[in-house]
Amino acid sequence: MEITKEKVLEVLSNVIEPDLKKDIVTLNLVDELSIEGNSISARIKVSNPALHARNRMKEAVSFALHKVLGNEIEIHATVVGLPKEEQHIVPRKILPEVKHIVAIASGKGGVGKSTVTANLAAGLTKAGYKVGVVDADIYGPSMPTMFDVVGERPTMIDVDGIPKISPVMAYGVQLLSIGFFTDQDNAVVWRGPMASKALTQMFTDSYWGKLDYLLIDLPPGTGDIHLSLVQTVPLDGAVIVSTPQEVALADARKGVNMFQLDSIKVKVLGIIENMAWFTPAELPDNKYYIFGRDGAKNLAESMGVPFLGHLPLVQSIREAGDVGRPAAFQENTPLSNALDELVRNFVEQVNTAEN
Repeated sequence: MEITKEKVLEVLSNVIEPDLKKDIVTLNLVDELSIEGNSISARIKVSNPALHARNRMKEAVSFALHKVLGNEIEIHATVVGLPKEEQHIVPRKILPEVKHIVAIASGKGGVGKSTVTANLAAGLTKAGYKVGVVDADIYGPSMPTMFDVVGERPTMIDVDGIPKISPVMAYGVQLLSIGFFTDQDNAVVWRGPMASKALTQMFTDSYWGKLDYLLIDLPPGTGDIHLSLVQTVPLDGAVIVSTPQEVALADARKGVNMFQLDSIKVKVLGIIENMAWFTPAELPDNKYYIFGRDGAKNLAESMGVPFLGHLPLVQSIREAGDVGRPAAFQENTPLSNALDELVRNFVEQVNTAEN
């Protein structure tokens, strides 16, 4: 049998893109097709850039061609993620009404990641955006405390005949946290798969409606939950939080590298330096760099990642979190001004990544 481009395309028209539910030929996802004797070369585009998705497509293409054209043919298929300018053809299966989904991560615990997430969400809300937060820190959920909704429970609503979890609303921010479903005084002891399943349900079994931003407060470190999240939710980007301290910077570097792995490929929108300096209330103009100076800023520059801003270590941000009203809702204080600038930089980086 003579192998022609027409015949190859006819065979590939039976290969379905799993997310788009149409064949890869109809969707114009096959290009650079060439044939030399029994050798077929082509580039295939897929909506999910993760390594496992690309490998599955490569296997599907090889299987289809060998089945029809015979096992003696050689197939050289390169599978790549859809370029940014073509991603408009991809209908998001999960959270279709959410414009931007961003993970907030840290390499280690204790750097204030959850505090930053709560204040970033509050600052975006103050700026007029519709915002939601998923508290994915399964083992240490803190959003109920930071938004003063400890003890509240999400309700169930009917969406097109399907029961869905309705997030808790606080200060205009929609919230879902594993803390809403567990006793605050009891430790959550789950194995990795159980924790990942609980996290997935906060996306697939919940109704968020139309949001400009959905922020995901990840557990510290790099592990099962992070990988499950990337495989479940189409992230638009990730933000890394670190202190200037050298030990925190080493872990922040690992966090950046994790999102840049070929199997994950999530754009790092920037690094935030938390606890950049200490300013005592009685000396508001003084700055004491107790954890070092500009460590996270220098890390961002060395890794070619945007730097989103400094946040000081001040008593008011801790007090605001403890009483359940994020400090970003304050007006015209040094802290709220720093948070407002952080929000502007964050929005700019999200828009830049989108374009």
